[in-house]
Amino acid sequence: MSKPIRIAKAMADAGLCSRREAERWIEAGRVVLNGKTLDTPAVTVTEADDIQVDGNPLQNKPDQPRIFLYNKPSGIICSASDPEGRPTVFEKLPKKLPRLILVGRLDLNSEGLLLLTTDGELAGTLMHPSTNIERTYKVRFRGDLTDAQIKELGEGITIEGIHFRPAKVNLLGTTRGGSNNWATVTITEGKNREIRRLFNHFGLQVNRLIRLQYGPFELGDLTTNALKEIDQATVNNFIATLK
Repeated sequence: MSKPIRIAKAMADAGLCSRREAERWIEAGRVVLNGKTLDTPAVTVTEADDIQVDGNPLQNKPDQPRIFLYNKPSGIICSASDPEGRPTVFEKLPKKLPRLILVGRLDLNSEGLLLLTTDGELAGTLMHPSTNIERTYKVRFRGDLTDAQIKELGEGITIEGIHFRPAKVNLLGTTRGGSNNWATVTITEGKNREIRRLFNHFGLQVNRLIRLQYGPFELGDLTTNALKEIDQATVNNFIATLK
């Protein structure tokens, strides 16, 4: 931090969170600069400034970003805490870990692959739509998806004024008893509840949603609630492809 930079960038560079999250934390009064609680992220800082987040001094990030994979079960939320007292992802993680930032989220009833990283700037990059990183899900739904609807999804659609990028859909077959169907769906943006909204647009109810893959990282045989760190060489090679 040899030159003045925005405080949100300083927080992201320290591996604390993404820039967007940093701005929300500042607006929530969680950040103190030189003894004064900030209420706006429109502030620049240098190494000489004393920055406290939740009462803790801002520290430099690890030398190299680390990435972890976690198999999230249904019924827990992607948050550090919950005012309603529901279980959270971070409560399920082992205690002796570096500070981790979620790369995107899965809603309460969704399950499967979550990425976590020690690097806030990397988290922001991986979530940004401009990177076009593919996310693949296995979807169980009630109803029938027609060839015409699959084609429409593959071209991108607009729902209530919101445009959704093309989604690749591959039907896998019906469940035992034939009451539900399975499909894989690959998207590149990850809007809030995107797949549920796409299927609901055609009158189809998604009743199970499992993320299988995020970029090159796959859920594979990772068991529920298990955490696995990606080896550093793989992480470094992946980051090189983003530049």
